[in-house]
Amino acid sequence: MHRYNLLQMLERYLALYPNEQPMVARITALVEQHTDCFERTCKPGHITGSAWVVSSDHQQAALVHHRKLGKWLQPGGHADGDGDVVQVAWREATEETGLTDITLYQLEGTLVPLDVDVHEIPARYDQQGQLIEEAHEHHDIRFLFIAGANQTLVTSEESHAVEWFDQQELRDRIEEESVLRLIEKAAEWLA
Repeated sequence: MHRYNLLQMLERYLALYPNEQPMVARITALVEQHTDCFERTCKPGHITGSAWVVSSDHQQAALVHHRKLGKWLQPGGHADGDGDVVQVAWREATEETGLTDITLYQLEGTLVPLDVDVHEIPARYDQQGQLIEEAHEHHDIRFLFIAGANQTLVTSEESHAVEWFDQQELRDRIEEESVLRLIEKAAEWLA
């Protein structure tokens, strides 16, 4: 998948969620204007992929407690040059949760993201106050995956923890608007 394929996917997404046009327009502009949009060196932001992973019975979602950000979030990360954002999301989900049997959920057989989001990643500094990484934007393309039954979650080096949360726990503990949006969209898709 390359920039053209991602742009087509964003068009399909916009047809489903026309009220999200401003967000889609920001991502589209990045993809159209930056041939290196899949590289983490692309400024002011770059494409990332993430996964909303639900249990086989659709009752729980796997979240990681992100080591750098200190928040419960869906697994995801940098494309690192890989233009196949579905593969990026799958790779990040398997690496960050330890789940090996996860399947992409396609809405009515169509490859479309569950959600898209642009969010700022704050600058990072070392203990001496030296800049490690400038603030930048993640233009995140998010997909829904269904986990196979009888798998054990395994915490990765990038996280403090990984856990299954039921729908009510998610709504009670999560404050991030973009994650709350994932909860609602996944429930709609799987209804």
